[in-house]
Order: sequence, then structure tokens, then C-alpha cells
Amino acid sequence: MALADTFQEIVDSLPDDWTDLEIDVRIFDEERYVDAAVYLATVNAQPYSKHDWHWRILIAHRFGHASAAPAVHGALKLLDQANLDGELVVREVRSGRVEVVQMWGRPESVREEFKRLRAQ
Repeated sequence: MALADTFQEIVDSLPDDWTDLEIDVRIFDEERYVDAAVYLATVNAQPYSKHDWHWRILIAHRFGHASAAPAVHGALKLLDQANLDGELVVREVRSGRVEVVQMWGRPESVREEFKRLRAQ
């Protein structure tokens, strides 16, 4: 199965309140490692050294300091179009966290409403 399709299946299987996802990526043809690295640079893939897997990608759902899921899907689609076969594995999924925003001077009702909206 194509990497982009596998990634979409992973994202579709997650609960709606997921916030962070970490996946590892491995390509089968290691002679094309540099080619793959160029495509994955757009999603800030973190390379492993002396490891079984090649890259770790951090993905954020609605907020956070990570790549957006559509950007990761696009990068993996580029790998598929370049005929770079590989595999993905989910390392960690976090859910239920709420974005922290400066709310000084706001009433508690506004803070609670913000948390409720962001948690959905």
C-alpha cells in the first residue's frame, strides 16, 4: 500500500480529540535515502542515526509545534510518486490536550468556553 494511503488510514482511525502523533518512516531502497530526505524536509522529518528506521515525523492535529497532517500526507504522496517504497509505524499518539493561550483579564466563562471548543 502507498505511504500516503497508509498515513491517511492511520489518521482516519484516530479519535477526533487527538493532538499529537509520532510516526517513524523507513524506505526500502536505502540508495535513494537522499532523494527521500529532500521530500521529507518539508515536514521537518527528524533523521535517526544508527537506527532501524530512517525518520521520525511529529504531526499536530489542530495546534502545536509540529507538521500538519495534510502537509505530511503531501510529503508522503511525493515519496509515492517518486516510486520510493517504504513503511510507516505509529510510535505515539496523544489526545485530549487543550491549547494554552494567554487569557489574562478574561472571565472564567470565556476560558471554559475556549477549552470546550478546542477540545472538540
